[in-house]
Amino acid sequence: MNSERLKDFRQEAYELLVRGKDATKELMDAVMTTRNAACLAEFSLSPLFNRQWSSIYEALQDCRPDRKKLMLLYFQQLQEEAPPTEHILVAIDHTAWGRADAKTLQERTHEYHEGVIIGQGYSTIAWIPEAEGSWALPLLHERISSWSSPIEKAASQLKLVCEQSINPVLAVLDAEYGNTNWVLAQADILADCLMRVRKNACLWSAPPTYSGRGRPRKHGSKMRLNDPTTWLIADTAIEIDEHPDLGQVRVSQWLDLHFYRAPG
Repeated sequence: MNSERLKDFRQEAYELLVRGKDATKELMDAVMTTRNAACLAEFSLSPLFNRQWSSIYEALQDCRPDRKKLMLLYFQQLQEEAPPTEHILVAIDHTAWGRADAKTLQERTHEYHEGVIIGQGYSTIAWIPEAEGSWALPLLHERISSWSSPIEKAASQLKLVCEQSINPVLAVLDAEYGNTNWVLAQADILADCLMRVRKNACLWSAPPTYSGRGRPRKHGSKMRLNDPTTWLIADTAIEIDEHPDLGQVRVSQWLDLHFYRAPG
């Protein structure tokens, strides 16, 4: 990104902050250029933050960014980098923020983070622009309310991204989403999903041809991932003898498998 393009992007993002724009913009610059901060007020020590420390809290309280328009602005930059036919790779994750001592904090929920904790959960969907490395551009980062769930929030975020993207979308997710609930939640969303599945999960093959008697079957043979004796014959198998990083690799593909509660 050249300097003029960066200036235009920053100015457009600034206009979408709506309220408390100046203090919020300086805080954003301070956050991006400060390596470590023990508390929020330390960002006021940055040479890019030209206000008193209390302005940090006022900026966060007053700012009302237009999240949807900001995401559209991000997409403008993203789509200049990728041809329209190329998949956009996004990652979705649920992060827990422990707040056990904040007894007056509203909307605390039970979260799992190396055990059950009290706090708040956040769902993030981010664009992954590079094949290697850890750099990512968050498109949406939202708190999961007590009446919602990580899967419901992730599905709504993925739907919004797909509605705004002119590129096909590929979403990668961890094992929290590799289940029936996620398959049903994203059934109507125009995105390809690659999920990690628990090693003890069970999948079913397509049902046999209807015999003409009784109710048609919804499931075929059961396949337990942790029991190789139940594995069906793979539709495709690829072997790589000497992968530069992983050594010997074998990849098997089974088509038309489904979770029990998602046979369609």
